[in-house]
Amino acid sequence: MEKDDILGGVVLSKAGRDKDKPFIIVGIINEDYVLLADGKLRPEKKPKKKKLRHLRFTDIIAEDIKNDILSGRELKDSTIRSFLQLNDINKEV
Repeated sequence: MEKDDILGGVVLSKAGRDKDKPFIIVGIINEDYVLLADGKLRPEKKPKKKKLRHLRFTDIIAEDIKNDILSGRELKDSTIRSFLQLNDINKEV
């Protein structure tokens, strides 16, 4: 799994109490786990650790957020929130 392939990708949770909730992948732990943030309940400073098999991938990539992560710039929760709201991710479920 290449870091550039899924970083910044928008995913939906398939399991747990956050089922069908949209997140953005903000980090990769290993080949099984990633770190997710939604900018609200899961801010960038306290991302959720989740197994890849519990995620449903969308075709949407948050390019600005991905570039911020890769370049080491500070990621803002407001940017994550506004991306998920503007793209109306919940309606794709």
